[in-house]
Amino acid sequence: METIPNPALVALNETVSRVVRLSRADIAAFAQLSGDANPLHSDAVIAARARFGEVIASGQHTSALLLGLLATHYSRSDDVLRREMLCLNVNFAFKHPVFADQDITLRWRVVSFEWKDKLGGFVVQLDGTAGVLHSPPALVARGTILVKERDDSKVPESVTAKPVPRGS
Repeated sequence: METIPNPALVALNETVSRVVRLSRADIAAFAQLSGDANPLHSDAVIAARARFGEVIASGQHTSALLLGLLATHYSRSDDVLRREMLCLNVNFAFKHPVFADQDITLRWRVVSFEWKDKLGGFVVQLDGTAGVLHSPPALVARGTILVKERDDSKVPESVTAKPVPRGS
C-alpha cells in the first residue's frame, strides 16, 4: 500500500529563523569542545593582532547553530504533525567573520521539495544564511534534507521502556 504524503510537513518558501548572540566565552567554549585550538577563537591578544582584530567564532560554530535550527524545526511536533528529519547534504561558504556580542540571524528557506516513494518522505532543498542584520551574510549554506512523518509504531520496546536504576 502506497503511503500518501502529508503536504503539511514542508512548504515552498517556508522560512525558519532564529537570532543568537555569542559571547567571547561562548566562542571559546565551543572551540575547546570541538577541538579547535585556533587562538583566534579564544585569545583576545593574538586575535587583536590578526586580520579581523578581535576574537571570531569558528566556522563550525556558526554552521552547527544553523544545522541545529534546521534539525529542531523539522523534527518538531508542536503543530500536531510528527516529523523526523535526516540531513542528506549541506555545503557551507564562509564569507565574513562572526564576532562576539552581535545579534546573528540564522535563517533557512525551502527552495524546492519532491516526494520520494523509495525514501517515504520529501527530499527538500534549502538555502541558509547566518549574519548580522543589514549586512552581507557571514555564512551561506545550501542543504538537502529528508523530511517524513514519524512512525511511532516502529519505536523498539527497548527504547520506550523505563531505564532500570543502577544497583538494583
